[in-house]
Amino acid sequence: MKKTTALVFDHRNRTKEGHKGQIEVRVIVNRKSYYFGTGIKVYRSEFVAGRIVNCAGADKLNERVAIIYNKVMELVNHSIATNLPLDAEFVRRKVWEVAEKKADNVLLEWIHQQIPLLDIKEGTRKHYYPLENRLKEWGKMLTWEDVTTEKIYEFDAWLHGIYKPISETALMAGVKPELISNAGVFNYHKTLKTLLRRARKMGKISSNPYDLLVGEFKRGETENTEFLTEDEMAKIRELSLERGSTLDISRDLFVFQMYTGMSYSDAEAFDFKKYKKIEGMWRYVGPRIKTGVQYVSELLPPVLEVLKKYHGTVPQVNNSDYNRRLKEIQRMTGIETRLHSHLARHTFATWMLSNDVKLENVKKMLGHKSIVTTQRYAKVLAQNVHDDYKKMGNKLRCK
Repeated sequence: MKKTTALVFDHRNRTKEGHKGQIEVRVIVNRKSYYFGTGIKVYRSEFVAGRIVNCAGADKLNERVAIIYNKVMELVNHSIATNLPLDAEFVRRKVWEVAEKKADNVLLEWIHQQIPLLDIKEGTRKHYYPLENRLKEWGKMLTWEDVTTEKIYEFDAWLHGIYKPISETALMAGVKPELISNAGVFNYHKTLKTLLRRARKMGKISSNPYDLLVGEFKRGETENTEFLTEDEMAKIRELSLERGSTLDISRDLFVFQMYTGMSYSDAEAFDFKKYKKIEGMWRYVGPRIKTGVQYVSELLPPVLEVLKKYHGTVPQVNNSDYNRRLKEIQRMTGIETRLHSHLARHTFATWMLSNDVKLENVKKMLGHKSIVTTQRYAKVLAQNVHDDYKKMGNKLRCK
């Protein structure tokens, strides 16, 4: 059997001037013509040399046409190879099963392909995969047509009602799942906004809905602002644990973070060889892993104790295991504030500010892009002062 194939515009020529017509796959087998509709309609001027051009979302439409065309070819070639008559209705049914399935996931497929290609730090890239998983779970933003402000609002509402992922082991251990925090929801929006900005540049969408939602989704004023007091910091340092145990290693990593202000990813990448001893202090100036912003680091005595214990290296612990062990350390010390890896960074910042270290210097120690971020810790300390005034005022009124 001989065959020829092509993409054609409305082979019956029924499309009126100024109206859209359907793109079809034409297959000629032994001089008999078969036509398979793609379901995609464009103006006649937008279909040139077998491709859709000069219209919004042309790349996306061509992708779907290609999916349908390839499936038609697969089924026709199978029919020819097995010397069976071509069943056009069977081909149409199978083609649409595949086309609809592919079309329903085109956005998620694109996101999955793009994440490894993003020009970002690996520490930042890992935050994109949870977004992909959440979008799959939600299941209501699957195509480019779904990328609207209305869907963004719906996604936000859904995120505020779901729980953080938790392992079966943690559940069996009695750990209760927690709702995603405002900061967590904000980060999902931040990540999705970045991907949609990329999609806009690549012509996948005509506009980014987040451009119309400036200021709508906020991190939250009270998110990530808890910290430990100096007494609580000492409790953690002095906690008696079996040397080399998982709890001991996790405590030491937390102490390292607590007295360097380093994030988990920066602590993980710590290299003592980069430090130089100047005026009796080990010093280093370099970029943060996540943001690339320069920060200034000096190793204080509690940090040097940890490094000595681990022969100049920082103890390595899987992040999820680390946070789980910190909860056990919290229970053992009787500290009320929930311990987690990022709390160490908050504690370092507030500890420095409460000991009269200048705000601008703390900014450099933490590697913040903007002083506004550092000011958040100063606000927390100010709030503590106001709370103490209020407490003392209540005492006086009770007398």
